[in-house]
Amino acid sequence: MRSLSVYTEPRFTGPQERHFSYLGRVKTLLLGVVLAASGLQAGDPLEARTKGRPGAPVTVYEMADFQCPACRQFAVAVLPTLEREFIETGKVRWVFIHLPLTSIHPNAMAAAEVATCAGRQGRFWQTHDRLYQHQDDWAKVAQPRAVLVSMAQRAGVDRAKLLACLDEGTARAEVERDAQRAARSGARATPSFYIEGGLLAGAPSTPDPMRRLLDSVYAVRTRPKK
Repeated sequence: MRSLSVYTEPRFTGPQERHFSYLGRVKTLLLGVVLAASGLQAGDPLEARTKGRPGAPVTVYEMADFQCPACRQFAVAVLPTLEREFIETGKVRWVFIHLPLTSIHPNAMAAAEVATCAGRQGRFWQTHDRLYQHQDDWAKVAQPRAVLVSMAQRAGVDRAKLLACLDEGTARAEVERDAQRAARSGARATPSFYIEGGLLAGAPSTPDPMRRLLDSVYAVRTRPKK
């Protein structure tokens, strides 16, 4: 069982966002199911939802909901910059964890299932991007499956294989396992992030605060040992 630290510094809000220290005030939480395993095993479902070098010094677990407007803002306005500066450069490995808040986002589970099935065809991130970019087109639809399937197709997913995956129910079970682990970790809002033992609730609307945080964590993780 791994001990995790949960950040208690303020969330990022509005234009007055302020940077907080990675080594700031924390409290300890025991996580019954290990979320942040040291490495992904072959065949691990998380592999399809992972970007970056396996041996990157920093691992970020993003716990998110496809119907969440704040998650959309992060995916569209912040993540592309972090990908260029940290993921593609080998500094950060990024892992997506499903946390659909179905009590307030009734279509989030359906979207997560479609993205999960897309991941089994190697098209998770392409579908992830399209779902967030076009969130307004499906978020309030009474029966969203047809729209979501169409979006996945436009992201390069085979329709017949996608429908078969959705019908067999294993994708939903995978999403539910993710959500249970995220809840055990203490995540209550989306997006939330595990960054090398620390839990950050909320996300900035611009790249700079997260950039400074990741720079700080990277510096700590790569500091020469005395």
